[in-house]
Amino acid sequence: MSRKVVVLGEVRDGSLRNVSFEAIAAAKTVAEGGEVVGVLVGDSVSALSTELIQFGADRVVVVEDEKLKLYTSDGYAQALLAVLDQEKPEGLILGHTSLGKDLSPRIAGKLASGLISDATAIEVAGGNVVFTRPIYSGKAFEKKIVTEGLIFATVRPNNIAPLEKDEGRSGDVSALSVEIKDLRAIIKEVVRKASEGVDLSEAKVVISGGRGVKSADGFQPLKELATVLGGAVGASRGACDADYCDYSLQIGQTGKVVTPDLYIACGISGAIQHLAGMSNSKVIVAINKDPEANIFKVADYGIVGDLFEVVPLLTEEFKKLKVHS
Repeated sequence: MSRKVVVLGEVRDGSLRNVSFEAIAAAKTVAEGGEVVGVLVGDSVSALSTELIQFGADRVVVVEDEKLKLYTSDGYAQALLAVLDQEKPEGLILGHTSLGKDLSPRIAGKLASGLISDATAIEVAGGNVVFTRPIYSGKAFEKKIVTEGLIFATVRPNNIAPLEKDEGRSGDVSALSVEIKDLRAIIKEVVRKASEGVDLSEAKVVISGGRGVKSADGFQPLKELATVLGGAVGASRGACDADYCDYSLQIGQTGKVVTPDLYIACGISGAIQHLAGMSNSKVIVAINKDPEANIFKVADYGIVGDLFEVVPLLTEEFKKLKVHS
């Protein structure tokens, strides 16, 4: 059964986030040969339409307004609801990001629609679109289907592979004029505390530190390794509580959930709350002086040793590999 599916392209600092392309791939599965419509909301974002089309969108609808320059749930909801009213799709896909987690329940409430959040896989089986999502902090998975109405879901970053970029693809780009009004919150400025570089939630490689880093300076070797591998630095709650780093780096049940290709845990004991945020990483490497540390139970590879000796050695070896590659 072919469907029209709308995908919200998420823009940050003038560029599309990678989860936007993953959402398009998810929408292609939901559409079953139907039309995938990309949506861009913001101020001066129409130039990004081409990239959405190159990654699989059939056409793009753009809603631009100065009031949409910075995200607010009021403004974005008005814009997206106007698009949905115009397009009347059978499906809607957003990324399960901070923006998506804030906006999606608001849209679902306005439409009196169900919502499947944090999907990690999508397939078509028995005539239904089946979504897989984690429950119980990632200890188990459930499969969900939508029995009637809008197929509305958010997809977890780094779980659904985007389609290969086709620079030869073309599609229609149209503008939709929406009056953005009655905003209850106005964002004047966004001050980011997170480290510069790769976005933690979308990073393919994450180097994470726990209490074992001992100080804020102890994160420096981890940052050097992350730079060499093109990754991001994360932390356990213990490291954040000890003021070794900002809470924006926290990974775990009360922090960010990450699913990189490679997760290197340095000086992290492996509390269950931390495992909830990273245990679905594709390859997990644990570095800890304690051979009985719980982190080794979920690790694919374990190194028993002092992180301040092991991490610099890894950094040097990876540098050599990059030189010879």
